[in-house]
Amino acid sequence: MTTVGTANAPPGSVDTGRLDVGETRDGSTFGLPVAVINGAESGKTLYVQAASDGDELNGIGVVQRIVPRLSPAELSGTVIAVGIVNYHGFQVAEHRNPIDDTKINRTYPGAANGTSSERIAAATYEIAEDADVVLDLHQGSTSRMLDEVRVRCGRRHRLYDDCLELAKTFGCGHVFDQKGPDGQLARVAPDDGIVAVDPELGGAVGWDERSIQNGVDGVFNVLRGYGFLDGDVDTEPQTRAKNFDQYGTPVGGLVRFEHELGDRVSAGETLFEVTDVFGTLKSRIAADNDGVFWRARRLPQVATGEYVCSVGTNVDTY
Repeated sequence: MTTVGTANAPPGSVDTGRLDVGETRDGSTFGLPVAVINGAESGKTLYVQAASDGDELNGIGVVQRIVPRLSPAELSGTVIAVGIVNYHGFQVAEHRNPIDDTKINRTYPGAANGTSSERIAAATYEIAEDADVVLDLHQGSTSRMLDEVRVRCGRRHRLYDDCLELAKTFGCGHVFDQKGPDGQLARVAPDDGIVAVDPELGGAVGWDERSIQNGVDGVFNVLRGYGFLDGDVDTEPQTRAKNFDQYGTPVGGLVRFEHELGDRVSAGETLFEVTDVFGTLKSRIAADNDGVFWRARRLPQVATGEYVCSVGTNVDTY
């Protein structure tokens, strides 16, 4: 029997329920939606979570699609999914937890008697601690961004090669390989011997079917690659960046990009121009280094000093 919150799944079964993590301001209990798919055969445990940032919905779309497709009769091991981590942020479509104005993915491993965000992190980390593999599904929020997987443990970590291999197996084409900030699940879990990565599924505002499908494909790649399901994974070479160059604008106006996401750019090559509302050129910004056009603001209007785009640098293929 595998039990998570109110979900109880004997071998060869599926159950859904709620993981209680506190009370709302009217004193009523609230819980995170959880699913347990317990395979007919024993094996490893995969933990998947989505929406620790409350406005990043593509991960929820992935969970919504993978859970109904998983047959316990075909599964070796256990898959546990928490469909919405940032319960309060999701309710009001906000990135941070509005109860304590905190980004939950900076609070791991959490504290059982701490703030709202720390309690949520502690409850979900308790699940992650018992897993062999962790996928923490995110997206680029309001910016347009490539589908990527982030390896956050740092290149000197003892599980670095394992986390990098997990990113390659997920296989969405691009990997950002840089040690993450304190409190990120994908950085903290490897310290406890758990292989973990942070797939960033595009940069849609809300719901993007292409990125969701890439996430579904990535989860099934992991399920096959790590022995949960039969079948082989044909891992393709991944484009890896180890750093970002971020670009702002020295003037206000309207941005016009010279590249599409994923394009290779060379040092000195124009990234974007800023014009006034009548099309008169005000500024032209060039790349400082060779790299890949990785991320860009969604709306064209900018004020002085505002963020415009990012280029992934120190790029290779592995």
